[in-house]
Amino acid sequence: MSFFIAEVSSNHSKNLNRAIEFIDSASSIGCDAVKFQLFKINKLFAPEILEKSEKHRDRKNWELPLEFLPILHKHCQKRNIQFSCTPFYLDAVSELEPYVSFYKIASYELLWDDLLRACALTGKPVIISTGMAHLDEIKHAVKVLRNHNCEPKVLHCTSAYPTPHNEANLKAIDTIRKTVNCEVGWSDHTVNPGVIHRAINKWDARIIEFHLDL
Repeated sequence: MSFFIAEVSSNHSKNLNRAIEFIDSASSIGCDAVKFQLFKINKLFAPEILEKSEKHRDRKNWELPLEFLPILHKHCQKRNIQFSCTPFYLDAVSELEPYVSFYKIASYELLWDDLLRACALTGKPVIISTGMAHLDEIKHAVKVLRNHNCEPKVLHCTSAYPTPHNEANLKAIDTIRKTVNCEVGWSDHTVNPGVIHRAINKWDARIIEFHLDL
């Protein structure tokens, strides 16, 4: 049986009630976990970019307030669903540690050894995505995590939003599995249920992450 993660991303719009509604929806449709993102724009973007780009500055409105974390965690417990989050700065790992059931690492962070190490040293499970990484970078991240007593799980994905179904390359699930000897699943950006069905039934994806829309 596959483990389903509903990806909320930043779609809570800094509205606690909306964030809770995502948890309720994910729980009601049978998901096992819900996943948010924790970032700060001044740590995510260079000062030069923030100075020049109003579009990037506006992403301040996408940040998950730290004071939401205990509330969302408690509500997940109430709804019997796991709470997870992607850390995008190093201190986010410790800020999330009291609340998350597992960490999710974005594909373009796979070369950030300090972040991988910090997540591993919490003793909590770690899931990594592969969309913007090549195979050697995936192998590197898995090695770093294993060197710190963490056996990661891996999600193959294609970093296009949305991904055309004919670019999903689901066979990569098997390639990654054989290369790193990890449990491998599928992080879906296709918005196509048939792709998810095939990932599970043809390629034995044990973990499925998908974007949830209210």
